[in-house]
Amino acid sequence: MIEILATGQGWLAVNKPIGLSVHSSSYTGPCTTTLVDQLRQQLGVARVHAVHRLDHATSGVLLLALDPRTAAYFTEQFATRRVEKRYLAVVRGHTAAEFVVDAPLSGRDGRAPKDARTAFVTLGTLTVPIALGRYLEARYSLVAARPDTGRHHQIRRHLKHIAHPIVGDVKYGKGDHNRLFRGHFGIHRLLLHAVELRFFATDGQWLTVTAPLDSPMTKACALFDHPSIDAATGAPTS
Repeated sequence: MIEILATGQGWLAVNKPIGLSVHSSSYTGPCTTTLVDQLRQQLGVARVHAVHRLDHATSGVLLLALDPRTAAYFTEQFATRRVEKRYLAVVRGHTAAEFVVDAPLSGRDGRAPKDARTAFVTLGTLTVPIALGRYLEARYSLVAARPDTGRHHQIRRHLKHIAHPIVGDVKYGKGDHNRLFRGHFGIHRLLLHAVELRFFATDGQWLTVTAPLDSPMTKACALFDHPSIDAATGAPTS
């Protein structure tokens, strides 16, 4: 069952789980099941339109439309950058308190790079007393990411670009750090979660939808001792 976070006239927002493609494409190949297919069956509707996408291995807020007119309404908002997105990621190394990556990225089809910009804030840092390579300890950061654009694998590629790849990223990350989190912490996923989406609903109201973390992401965030983490992740405070 797909968790529904919010609904409105002609739309719904869901909490996409990891390991589930939004829909089949020439890039993902044929899928035995997709999020769109599951939602069609769950809601008992003929069509569900994904107006943006999250990677197969990424979890979090996903906005969908139930009719072509609503799909076009939200697609225009994404195209004109009126939708605000916030992600959480665990990355290799200790990052600066705040930083911006402004580096063009090519599309899925390899066409000429287009502008791409992501702003980051570091929420906490972690040092693990385990030697990796030439280092005597392993360092990590929990960051919040706000992409201004929506290029293919933008956050993952921007973090790789500055040598702070996301933990658990088998495409752009570092195998030794991925193995450390699997073996030492029992965390086996890409540590990237779309925690918040802000947009104008079909009634003109400015809405914020937040997606709770799954168990592995919650476990990863709990490793970082920082007073702003509960508010940043949407986790309840005691």
